[in-house]
Amino acid sequence: MEFRPCIDIHNGKVKQIVGSSLADKNDAAEENFVAEKGAAYYAKLYQEKGLKGGHIILLNAASSAYYDATKTQALAALAAYPGGFQIGGGICAENAEMYLEAGASHVIVTSYVFQDGHIHWKNLEKIVRSVGKEHLVLDLSCRIRNGAYYIVTDRWQKFTDEAVNDSTLDTLMGYCDEFLIHAVDVEGKRQGIEQHLIEQLGAWSSRHEKTAITYAGGVHSYEDIELLGCLGGRRIHVTIGSALDIFGGPLLLDTVLKSIQKAS
Repeated sequence: MEFRPCIDIHNGKVKQIVGSSLADKNDAAEENFVAEKGAAYYAKLYQEKGLKGGHIILLNAASSAYYDATKTQALAALAAYPGGFQIGGGICAENAEMYLEAGASHVIVTSYVFQDGHIHWKNLEKIVRSVGKEHLVLDLSCRIRNGAYYIVTDRWQKFTDEAVNDSTLDTLMGYCDEFLIHAVDVEGKRQGIEQHLIEQLGAWSSRHEKTAITYAGGVHSYEDIELLGCLGGRRIHVTIGSALDIFGGPLLLDTVLKSIQKAS
């Protein structure tokens, strides 16, 4: 169990948002925190703490008027901490290599691979050929529908028909190095973690320890960290955003790191 840092960028600024509020129309989102400092500042901060394996997410669509500003911030963070971050948001086979050359350790994809509600095998195989399995993270961020967790795409706005379950994980593990899973219904709400989802992921990870899983969503207390460790069998990595003091929240980053070490 490790702490995985995050830098979310929306409308050209580092932000923490309520994940379920994100909308392409008017580039809207309910904001928890808007940083005065740029993404490179946070990348350097994480580098000084010796933290790796985190993710930078571009939260604007490529068609957005803010996309270029968001991309500029992302590239600045990669340059500030080469090899320290994965990057996602609008990644495809055609641009993935550019982000690796800019300093990303991995590229993260969702919408490019999950289209029309299902796995787009041609695109998945194409991006694996482009960057290699060892540089690919599949984002299986999900929302609850009819009692199950379904992968959502297009900045978490569209449901697919692909559930996050053992079958899906078994099918996709051969194509990627890691999974990143945001529990979108609780993302940014600071009201607690998706316990059942974490139990599912922990049980699967116990049989497939070589494929890392990072969970994000709802962590709002040090007790949540201990609970996540227990439910996930000490194997699920965790991202914390809105609840961190560096993003205006109550949890001290250094104390979080100690809590994760204790819970591991």
